[in-house]
Amino acid sequence: MTKQLFLLMVFGLNALLLQAQTPNALVDKGNKDYQDKKYKEAQKTYQDAIAKDKNGKLPQSTFNLGDAYYQQKKFDDAQQQFQNIINSQKDPKLKAEAYHNLGNSFLEQKKYPESIEAFKNALKMNPNDLSTKYNLAYAMSMLQQQKQKQQQKNNQNKNQNQNKNQQQKQQQPQQKQQPQKQQQQQQQQNKLSDEDAKRLLQALNDEESKVQQNVKDQKVKASKVATLKDW
Repeated sequence: MTKQLFLLMVFGLNALLLQAQTPNALVDKGNKDYQDKKYKEAQKTYQDAIAKDKNGKLPQSTFNLGDAYYQQKKFDDAQQQFQNIINSQKDPKLKAEAYHNLGNSFLEQKKYPESIEAFKNALKMNPNDLSTKYNLAYAMSMLQQQKQKQQQKNNQNKNQNQNKNQQQKQQQPQQKQQPQKQQQQQQQQNKLSDEDAKRLLQALNDEESKVQQNVKDQKVKASKVATLKDW
């Protein structure tokens, strides 16, 4: 017998054994894997059990599949399985347990309002469940801490914004000094220009005085010269 043929026979035998396994047997095998912390193997076995349980007579396969997902931190998948139990089952105790685990999966994701709602629904189904009461109190405490941290963060951001605005206000007069300085320089320039204008005007006045004096002198000279007679 060749090695290849032997492997084919082994695989074929495993397939036949798997087909021969009942949903109950698969759930039992999944539970053993779960207890041995082989959560990935347990997940696969529970999925096989669900596939063979055509009439949905074994809700524990769905419930336990949610637990296997939860242990692998696949919380979204776990929530889906617990929600399937809640939607499909009428047993209050089973639904309470599904709500409890649903609350835990939300709690692991720090979705405190959702976890609180799930725990409250669990207590509606089973009011005397002490572990659910404890988890509800814990979730409410964590939600309160979350709100306080958020409020502190908001206050810190508010104070930072106020300090920033205050610094900007303090910087504004310094920013205004520069144009003011430029204005003073402009005034000084204008002042120099005025002085230049005065000197220029004075020079013009002096020049005009000289011109007027020259005109007067010319008139005096003209009065001293003999005029031509008409013949």
